[in-house]
Amino acid sequence: MSFLGFEGKNYLVLGIANRKSVANFISEIIRDEGGNLILSVENEEKRDAATKLFPDAKVFVCDVSNDEDVKKLVENVSKEVDVIHGLVHSLAFANFSEGLKPFNETKKEDFLQALDISCFSLVTISNAFKEMLDKKASVVTISISTTRMASENYGYMAPIKAALDSTLVFLAKSFSNFSEVRFNAIGPGLLKTSASAGIPGYVDSYLFAQKMTLRDRAVETKEAANTAVFLLSGASSGINAQKIVVDAGMETNYFNKESIKKVVKD
Repeated sequence: MSFLGFEGKNYLVLGIANRKSVANFISEIIRDEGGNLILSVENEEKRDAATKLFPDAKVFVCDVSNDEDVKKLVENVSKEVDVIHGLVHSLAFANFSEGLKPFNETKKEDFLQALDISCFSLVTISNAFKEMLDKKASVVTISISTTRMASENYGYMAPIKAALDSTLVFLAKSFSNFSEVRFNAIGPGLLKTSASAGIPGYVDSYLFAQKMTLRDRAVETKEAANTAVFLLSGASSGINAQKIVVDAGMETNYFNKESIKKVVKD
């Protein structure tokens, strides 16, 4: 038996977009460690992509902002398994169709839509699967390394991720009334994913973040996935209501002497 102990257990992963996504790397590890993988994606196009990546997994379509879709997902998953030992919430959406705007010009409808899909969906899904979750199940969501750094090109998503960080704490407390289900998050530094590529100005921020890590090398998506998988496993049984930052030491290195020289010189 491996350290992670995934053999013969059931894991539901929501949010695979493509092979570059965090959810994909997490799913690969679960599969390779002998876990039974069930996937949920937002549309038929992504179902086709997920099926190609994981031909042995059951893949369902669910719009998490639609209550009927969520209900149907529970019904479909319950036909496959009786219990879920781990749940991965890797869902985020922001509407940048009109380009990047100053935060104070954020449209209310865009903010609330992003909040629903990226944050409140964790509440929706957790509550919907409450009866199916093992009494010691682990729920893991994907946050960001910091919500206190006002990165202009990340727009209104940082406040939404801050809400997500708080939401998992309240879910952990709420579920503790009847179970030992744990809720945790990983907070990666900037990653090279397809989703991030859609954020205006992200590439420059990514290159900057790479230089700010202690190792002068960006965080890899699989490194974030490795941490998420640890949180899914029983090896992390003492960790609850926490966010683990995976940023290769970036948050400690803002006064890097080489970066200071460049700024002062300019």
